[in-house]
Formats: sequence, C-alpha cells, structure tokens
Amino acid sequence: MDSQLTEARAQAMKAAGFWADRLLIDDLDHWADAAPDRIATVEYNSDGTRSTLTYAELEDRVGRIANGMVRLGIRKGDVVSVQLPNWWQFQAVHLACLRIGAVTNPIMPIFRARELRFMLRHAGSKLVICPRTFRGFDHFAMFQELRADLPGLRHVLAVSHVPAGGHVPAVGGDGEYGFDRLADHVPDRAARAVFAASRPGPDEVIQLMYTSGTTGEPKGVMHTSNTLMAMVAPYAKRFGLGTNDVMLMGSPLAHLTGFAYGLMMPLHMGGRGVFLDIWNASRAVDIIRDEGVTFTMGATPFVADLTEAATERRADVASLRGFLSAGAPIPRNLVRRATDVLGAFIISAWGMTENGAATSTVPGDAPERVFETDGTPFPGLEIRIADDAGRVLAANLEGHLQIRGAANFVGYAGRPEAYDTDADGWFKTGDLARIDADGYVRITGRSKDVIIRGGENVPVVEVEGLIYQHPAIAECAVVAMPDERLGERGCCFAVLRSGAALGFDELVTFLREKELSRTYLPERLEIIPDMPKTPSGKIQKNILRDRAKTLVATRP
Repeated sequence: MDSQLTEARAQAMKAAGFWADRLLIDDLDHWADAAPDRIATVEYNSDGTRSTLTYAELEDRVGRIANGMVRLGIRKGDVVSVQLPNWWQFQAVHLACLRIGAVTNPIMPIFRARELRFMLRHAGSKLVICPRTFRGFDHFAMFQELRADLPGLRHVLAVSHVPAGGHVPAVGGDGEYGFDRLADHVPDRAARAVFAASRPGPDEVIQLMYTSGTTGEPKGVMHTSNTLMAMVAPYAKRFGLGTNDVMLMGSPLAHLTGFAYGLMMPLHMGGRGVFLDIWNASRAVDIIRDEGVTFTMGATPFVADLTEAATERRADVASLRGFLSAGAPIPRNLVRRATDVLGAFIISAWGMTENGAATSTVPGDAPERVFETDGTPFPGLEIRIADDAGRVLAANLEGHLQIRGAANFVGYAGRPEAYDTDADGWFKTGDLARIDADGYVRITGRSKDVIIRGGENVPVVEVEGLIYQHPAIAECAVVAMPDERLGERGCCFAVLRSGAALGFDELVTFLREKELSRTYLPERLEIIPDMPKTPSGKIQKNILRDRAKTLVATRP
C-alpha cells in the first residue's frame, strides 16, 4: 500500500526522538514476559457478561489467530477488514495483523451494505471479520450477500460472542467457518518463522481507516506504527498514565479515538483496557466503580451522559481522575458540572482521523483554557493559521488551521491528489481556527461549514457555546440557510431537555442578554427530537444543512 511518507520526514522525526520504530506487538511481548498474569483487557458485553485476558493469555490468542490467518492465505500487505463492536477479538485481530504484516481496516459496526461495498472494494480487502449478529442485525448474512460484488474478498469469518474463555460452534456457509476456529492451532516453528519474516517495518502502512464521511466520499486514511505510536506515547505522558491506570473505552474501537486510546494505549503503557460494547452511562458508572477506572475519553455527549448518571452516585466514580472530550466544543456549563460531579479534570481536545488527538488542554490549566480553547499541541506536532492565500497569520486571527509532525498520517489510499500537504509538510485540516499568544488553539468551524452573512463570517462555535448555556438546551447545531439578500443566515437546530420548552423569541432574547452581536444571532430555531450523528458521536451538519435548504428566516 503506497504511502506518501518522505525519507526527509522519516529521518527528521527519528532524529528528534518522536519516532521510536516500535510496534505495538513489541509492547504486548514485553508485558507478556514482564507481567504475564497482569490483566490486559476486560470486556463488558451487552449480554451482561464480563471477561478478562491477562497479558500472557492475550499474547497466546494473538499468536493462534495470526497462525490461523496465515493458514487462510493472508499474507503481508493484505487488508483485513474488522467490523466488530468493542470486543476483545477486535484488539486480538489487530495484533495478529501486526504479527504477519497485514493491514488492519477498522469499520464501524453501524455501516451497512452501501458504505461497505465502497470501502471493501476500495481497500481491496481479502478477509472480513464481523459479528454473527449484533444489536439484532445479521452482519454475516450481509457480508455473504456482498461477496458477489467483491471478487477479491476471499473469506468472511463471523464472531459469535462468548466470554474470552469460552468457545462456540463454527458458523458460516460456502466453505467458511467461524472466527473461533482461527485459534485452533498453536503456532509451530514454521509459523513463527513466517511471523519473523512478515514483521512490518515501522514506516509501513499497518492501518487503513475511512473518515466518517460527514462531507463527501469517505477517504482511506493510512497510518504506520510510527504515526500511531506518536499519538499514544505523548498522550500517556501528558496525562501521567502508566501501568497502574485503568482506561475505559465506550467509543467504538473502529474509530480512531477508540483504536488509539482504548485498544493501543493501555497495552503500550502496561495498564488495563476496559471495553464497553454499547454505551450505557449507568453501566459505565458501575464499571468505573468495579474496575477502578482512572481515565476515559469520548465525544461531548459521553461527558453529559456520564455526568447525569453519576449525579446521585458520586462515590462510585471516585477513582476517575480524567475525562478527555473531543469532537465538539464542551459547553462551559457542562465542564463546571462534570468537574463537580465526577471529581475529575475535564480535558478539551481536538483531533482528526488523520492525526489522532492533536491538541488538548493540560491538567492544571485555568478553567478558561478548558472553556475557551481546544488546547495546545502534543509534543511532536506543530500548528499554524494561514489566510486564503497561504500566508501565516499572527496570534488571535482566524484562518485555516494547518498541522504537521509525528502523528500526521501518510496519505489517502489510492488518492494521492487528496493529500493536501505542502512541501514543508503542513497539512490543511479544513478547519477554521485561531491560536492565541500562548499557543492554545480554538476551533471556530469547518471551512465548509462557515456561515457568511452579508460578507461577514459568523463565529459558529461561539454562537453554539452561548446557546448551550440556555437551561432548555440539551444539544444544538447552527448551520447556514440560503438567503437571497444576504447569501446565508444562521439556523439553529436544537434538542431540548426533557420537559423543557423554548421559542425562537425567547432564544433571541437570551442571546442578546449575553451581548451577542445582532449579526450573529440565529434567524430560525428548529426543535428536533434527535441530532443526526456519526457513529463516533459527531453531529452530522451536512444533514442539517440539507434540511435548512428549504427553510427561511423567522426574523427579517
């Protein structure tokens, strides 16, 4: 799989110490030898079961699965697509892919035939591993039907969920069998020789992850061991995470948040990863209590849900030290309440599939930093703001956010023209932002999402932040409505709290009392029952913009 990594970038990152040429499988092997009986992974399944794997047990399963994939004909460079919930098998499959040099292609469990047909064909997937069924949907049957359109797809293996120590009968059709059969054979000397010969280089592509597709056609983001580890190691160091920490991951492992900081990071630091396959805030509180969870992360709705669930159960979350929230700005009222209820530091962050968590606030930062910024770059990353002509702007001026450094991806699969990076390595993120004099960034919107009202840009993020302060608002998003005279006006889509009511005039009065400029006021309010979201929890503004195309302003 061809990447666009240059030799100059690789040498610079290694000389600076940001790339250590280490694979995640090296961390597994280290901890399996140094602490074989330590629990590596805990899985809480929606069927009510809890299962665990020690480092030694996980290493054994990884070797068996890798051996099974080789017996199926999977070789170095082949793409293995994984559409699994947060089950232990997801982690084991990725590590097995590393053993044999295959490329892991994580896919959200929510995706169906339309998205999958594109992704699997584009990736050239040779093997798919999916649930037999999940949340009442027959994934295995769907993939069997898809195979007619995917001649390169050799095998579809289904996981019938059982606890980590269990065994299920083989399932499948057309000569296929269940995933559990992969682990039937302990690697012999010949298999171990294949592992050694197939070990991927640290700069080879080992992960292909498709963007969530909130705008346009999904792109296949390529990462190497060095770029992925450059996300994980600085993150653990910034937040003081180590072998005694327990990391809860409720975000999907098929999203980069779950993959890097739920699947990878606990193994890297020799701690414990705890997976929850379907997000349930009340159950998350139980897990935090029972497992002694110290750190977690997720999109803003996860913070809100957990805070609500823990309001009357504060003692049950006493072990939690930190919650990192990314994907959308955190309303300041929520930060205050979450800090009080959870007793943890709340961290604001920004990132992309292309670079992981790229910026964050830091424990000990003043409250206004958390309220008003998306943090400062992690070590190994740099950010800057440029105008439309590409000129670098001074502090506090809004423009196009660009980023370069160790965690940046190495291109889009099959689409080199989409890799919008200049000769000096600066990648154009597509976000609008400003950076203050201390290097803290504030994302102000997407360049494609910006509302231009009468020639003036509306600061969408700031407007949404004020709307979130209204006690009736549970969620909101401001998008553009076409307008013949002004070009665009702002429409606020809102989900209200249970039992609350809110009218347009009341909202305008509230925002005027907050001293919001009249130019920036939303000019229509649409109350909706639920926000359209990606599987990772991001609001799909493209859907809201489509709805707004037929709407007109309430006020002139």
